[in-house]
Amino acid sequence: RRDLYEVLGVPATATAAQIKTAYYEQSFRYHPDRNAGSASAAARFAAVSEAYRVLGSAALRRKYDRGLLSPEDVRAAPQPSGRPPAPAPPPPRAPAAARRGPVPPPFDFDAFYRAHYGEQLEREQLLRARREQLRLRREEAKAQGRFRLFSDLSVGLIFFLGFAILYSL
Repeated sequence: RRDLYEVLGVPATATAAQIKTAYYEQSFRYHPDRNAGSASAAARFAAVSEAYRVLGSAALRRKYDRGLLSPEDVRAAPQPSGRPPAPAPPPPRAPAAARRGPVPPPFDFDAFYRAHYGEQLEREQLLRARREQLRLRREEAKAQGRFRLFSDLSVGLIFFLGFAILYSL
């Protein structure tokens, strides 16, 4: 058997973090998905995974360092990620037409938007209404200003004509 520290490329005094880093680097480099069809890469990936399975566990690493590690210990060790094996995939679902029961409604984006941005929407609507009122007041004031100007000119013209008529007599 090869030395597991050599497989990972770390010294025997390496910390758990150094071992983990070396495992991730080498497993990424030799992963079968990245090296499709390469038997040597697959073998190297298996060796790296086994080395990390042993050296990544403090109890197994102590047994390995003392020379007490058995193949049964290695088989019983957790997967390299430390997670339990993935559960079996769920059974395939029946087609939508074959399912019974109510059909869930489609996603209501408007309700989602109102729920998350309701206050902001209300503020924007209020500001929009205020701007519209201000615009209408300005137009009304402008129209009244024109009317006032027209009425002032009319009154002035009447005075001028009245004065002209009186002066001509």
